[in-house]
Amino acid sequence: MRWLSGILLVLLALALPANVEADIAIPHIWEAKKRLAKPDLSSLPRLRFLTTTDFFPFNFLDDEGRLTGFNVDLSRAICEALAIAERCQIQALPWNELETALANRQGEAIIAGLAITSERRMVYAFSRPYLQFPARFLAARDSPIEEPVHITVEERRVGVLDGSAHEEMLRDLFPSAQPVTYSRASWLLSDLKAGKIDAVFGDGMRLGFWLAGEEAAGCCRFIGGPYLAPEYFGQGLAIAVDEERSDLADALDYALQEIELSGTFDELYLRYFPAGFY
Repeated sequence: MRWLSGILLVLLALALPANVEADIAIPHIWEAKKRLAKPDLSSLPRLRFLTTTDFFPFNFLDDEGRLTGFNVDLSRAICEALAIAERCQIQALPWNELETALANRQGEAIIAGLAITSERRMVYAFSRPYLQFPARFLAARDSPIEEPVHITVEERRVGVLDGSAHEEMLRDLFPSAQPVTYSRASWLLSDLKAGKIDAVFGDGMRLGFWLAGEEAAGCCRFIGGPYLAPEYFGQGLAIAVDEERSDLADALDYALQEIELSGTFDELYLRYFPAGFY
């Protein structure tokens, strides 16, 4: 059981800072007091980011066939922060070719949602994660479920995808709820809107897109959270480089910190996630 460490992560998640002007919470991971040293990349001939075209909204082709997305714009911002924009490139490849391309020196970094695992840490050096995917509760606007959710969710029927990490976390951390499992997200959300279940527990990003869309029709709202738990959902999004290039990983960390402290990360987050999911 992972519920003890999970509860600690839940409590820490509630302390995330909020963007008051937009009234949308934006995740921040860097401390301004601990500025990283600017790296010397004068000997780096090229920084080519490898990505894919099928990970919306992070990397995809727009209506005119141009590569775009959060990761693509973040890559460009990294190059600007490192003052090497003229030496930066972004190339899209099929997912199953990314790791081979990096191994063959066809690129220097993978920015495509490559999961951080103990096995991959033996092959890659990773930047610090720049975005995590929290779990969220979604319920009708007039729902009686409110903070403290672990109490008000008692005996409530909560929809969750069958066999998912979210189901596991729901059962571990909210044992008083009544999980109702679904094999399809569309059925789960349809039942929430119809009032057949009291709430939904799932991926905050995907629920945020549904919440902001026409199908939801303003029916619902986030309640509680965001709930961050790496032991259930992984470490989040990071950039992978060859394990021998830890210096490049450090340079990416410097750039990511500068991007956040300058407000550029906030702009990118609101550009691609205008409804937010934190």
